[in-house]
Amino acid sequence: MTRTPIAFSVGDISALAKSLRKQFEGRSALPSHVEVLNMLARSTGHRKFQQLRAATVQQSPDTAAALPLSPLPVPAGPDLALVARAQRHFDARGRLIRWPARRNHQLLCLWALWAAFPTRQTLGDAGVKAFLAERHTFGDHALLRRELVDCRLITRNAEGSVYRRIEREPPPDARALIRRVSALEMAT
Repeated sequence: MTRTPIAFSVGDISALAKSLRKQFEGRSALPSHVEVLNMLARSTGHRKFQQLRAATVQQSPDTAAALPLSPLPVPAGPDLALVARAQRHFDARGRLIRWPARRNHQLLCLWALWAAFPTRQTLGDAGVKAFLAERHTFGDHALLRRELVDCRLITRNAEGSVYRRIEREPPPDARALIRRVSALEMAT
């Protein structure tokens, strides 16, 4: 999985050190990677790392400009061989059965999930979890949710509690896969 770099800067390193020292007090074991990220986020006034991450991506125009507007290049017509390979990651009911290893397959599969996402509606965290749980079988809704957000197919607020589909035109390969997966869903 590719990672989006998150810039981290503090105005007062002394205040950062004091905040981290307070958070480390009383711990009997070293914190995990995620706990350290959350500690750093709290030291800058955020509740958790996901909130810091969302605020950083929203506030940074150079980061936003560096992200592509479309996660897939837009060719003239669909690559039907690629679409057929991506379709193998779906079962007969149109559910994603595994997370593809290849990035171009991942992106196509995300478009198929995006197409089923409710239009012009907001969903809470539990709603997105339930939505994704119905559409995949490998048990990692957090990966799918994060990838949908990172690829700018859905958006979420800074707290990560409200999600909404971003309306856009899918590329030709994605449209072909969406049609195939939708046909599977309707057949059951």
